[in-house]
Amino acid sequence: MSALAEWRPKESKREGMARLRANEGGAKTKVSAARSAAFEILMLVGAGRGHSDELLHGRHLRGLAPADRNLATALVLGVLRWQIALDARVRPLLQKPNAALAAPVEIALRMGAFQLLHMDRIPAHAALSESVELTREAGEPHAAGMVNAVLRKLSTAPKPGQKLHETTAAFAERLGHPAWLVERWVSAYGRAAALAICKADQREPACGALFAPEADEAAMPLMDDGSRLVAELAAASAPDAKRVWDCCAAPGGKTLVLARRLPEAELLATDASARRLTALAERLEREGGGRVKTAEEDAVALPEEHGEFDLILCDVPCSGTGTLARNPEIRHRLEAAEFARQAKRQREILSAAFGRLAMGGRLVYSTCSLEREENEGVIEATFAGWTKSSRVRRVDVGGILQTMAERFQNAMDGVAITSGEYLRTLPGNGFDGDGFFAAVFERVK
Repeated sequence: MSALAEWRPKESKREGMARLRANEGGAKTKVSAARSAAFEILMLVGAGRGHSDELLHGRHLRGLAPADRNLATALVLGVLRWQIALDARVRPLLQKPNAALAAPVEIALRMGAFQLLHMDRIPAHAALSESVELTREAGEPHAAGMVNAVLRKLSTAPKPGQKLHETTAAFAERLGHPAWLVERWVSAYGRAAALAICKADQREPACGALFAPEADEAAMPLMDDGSRLVAELAAASAPDAKRVWDCCAAPGGKTLVLARRLPEAELLATDASARRLTALAERLEREGGGRVKTAEEDAVALPEEHGEFDLILCDVPCSGTGTLARNPEIRHRLEAAEFARQAKRQREILSAAFGRLAMGGRLVYSTCSLEREENEGVIEATFAGWTKSSRVRRVDVGGILQTMAERFQNAMDGVAITSGEYLRTLPGNGFDGDGFFAAVFERVK
């Protein structure tokens, strides 16, 4: 029987605990395929041996029934999104709240807690008993009793009340975010915006809500609205471009939009990773971008033989803080020092890319980061000298967005431009997609 076949209307706490007591001392619980797969993926993510998105599309879910794949995916992403909040609820129930726990025990507790607190249709006995059995199967049988006791306490504990006023640290914890990161957002965007970002990060991301369907919309790639917005902005920035370079192209969604919007242009898509480039090429072939030329090249060192370009999309690697709904584990790995490291690489890519821009050509610089160091900071550091010598002109994205708004039936009205001539979208703040930053530049004499 699949894990989802167990689902039924949520039983009362009294009924759930009676079922657990009746099962004590009985036959060994069989762990469902969905929970086993989710447990293995969470173990790999926690050990830094993979990203949730890749693992959820890999061998661990292969062969599972659709319902089981859905449950495994919900468990993995849900636990990662709510991990900080789950730990805050579980830790006080331990005999030694600050004690280090073995990774399998910690993950079993988180999985059980997530099901008890956030999955109303999962029976309490299934969430608890299978978490206990996962602990045993992972080689931690001595901790099975503790997992059982802690989850029982959690299942009967009253729900914490909502405070009239929460500190930044308090709402960051309640919504599963590191306090230091949320404090940065409060400083940059204000408390209300930061709270809205945190809430948006805890929801399942939506795709395709922003852009009004067109007659040929079926040919467009399915992608996050933030990514689509940047790709459409790039295409609209230079509609007559003859030669186009997507310099950090994987996974290829923006490349496909450019190919669709600029059908007469010669388009080059490059990426420094051979693995990612292979996946990109396969996607282009599969989704109608076969005419795009691909090459494994570092954007900083594109061979001179490729010449100059009329349009360059410079969507650089970044911290990804605008994508926490889609990539929830980022919040657990990220450190403040990462922003400076990313910014150094971003400056190198932007400077090299601009050097390949033809006179009168336009370049779009973008990130899916909410952090100033990776956005305005990179632009200011890269173009300070060039702006003074009049070699580059910043293009106001407002006019480009207005053209796009008319095309897409004013669907762009909710998009926030929060930094003068730059584009910035903030999750949960009038925008349902990922958080993106973009700027447009033109090379002049």
